Amino acid sequence: MTDETLAATLLHLRAKGLEKGAPVVAPVEMASMFHLPGDPAGVPGYGRMDNATWAALEAALGHLEQAPALAFPSGMGAISAALFACLSAGDRILVPTDGYYTTRLLGDQFLKALGVEMVLRDTARFDEGGFDGFRLVFLETPSNPGLELCDIAAAAEKVHAAGGLLVVDNTTMTPLGQRPLDLGADIVVASDTKAPNGHSDLLMGHVATRDEALLARIKDWRKLAGGIPGPFEAWLTLRGLETLELRLSRMVASAEAIAGRLAEHPAVSDLRYPGMSNHPALKQMAHGGFLISFTLESEAVAERFITTCPLIQPATSFGGVHTSAERRARWGDAVAPGFVRLSVGIEPLETLWSAMAEALPGARA
Repeated sequence: MTDETLAATLLHLRAKGLEKGAPVVAPVEMASMFHLPGDPAGVPGYGRMDNATWAALEAALGHLEQAPALAFPSGMGAISAALFACLSAGDRILVPTDGYYTTRLLGDQFLKALGVEMVLRDTARFDEGGFDGFRLVFLETPSNPGLELCDIAAAAEKVHAAGGLLVVDNTTMTPLGQRPLDLGADIVVASDTKAPNGHSDLLMGHVATRDEALLARIKDWRKLAGGIPGPFEAWLTLRGLETLELRLSRMVASAEAIAGRLAEHPAVSDLRYPGMSNHPALKQMAHGGFLISFTLESEAVAERFITTCPLIQPATSFGGVHTSAERRARWGDAVAPGFVRLSVGIEPLETLWSAMAEALPGARA
């Protein structure tokens, strides 16, 4: 099914089997208790285990992933569930050095204490050294914040040959830009805080897998650990998903144009935009995404660019309707002090570029 078909049918997903007089939009179910006389089997029983608004969101996410999905209260909630449900003492896990740093912190501060060994490897050289001895391989492509690429299908084949599981963090691309499960991944995780919701007003994440045993294990983890999403946040995410394709089309088109212009600017170095790469992994992506990274001369120059441009929101995270940017070195990422991660929003392209050009070093007064 094409991305366009997925996006179109998502808007009418709830209409299937809808009874006459029922609301077109899924209602928010605010309940911790349910009417439960007699045998509790087969009906909602308690708010930590069941919620109709979660179910509606999971149906929408599952439609986009073309696989069963489970919602979590943040992207890290989804990552934690996938890792803790799959790992045991004595296992080894491979994690990218240049992916989202909190995943590494989780491994170092918590998994290690439970007897899980974490090994680090750069995304660009992820398959060098092989995958023998790893229970789980965790991959992020394009990586955040460096936007390095890795061939998911090739990695999946090698990981499976070595007897491991491949988990792919697909936050930077969304299911409308890349579907790791179709490429052989066992589990996909993502932060729906970013583009899927798109309005920078909530935290949400999800896990998707076509492996029934893994799905059951992760669902049990959520139920027992209590990492559940709020129903109102689930409803807002569901609403955001309905405009995901529309927002992405503007964001990606603008990012492609802006990346090309930044690449020619004398103040910009080490520009990275996946759509301008000739990497073999581009074949797995529907587009180049909406994230751009580049380096300016120094920390001061980068901060001045970010804070003086009236159409750039200085903020962490990405994928919202507002164009935003930050220096990732401030969080400890192994990047230059002047490294900037730019998330392109939905502002009109020429107006956005004019504001950026004025804020870049060398602009005429």
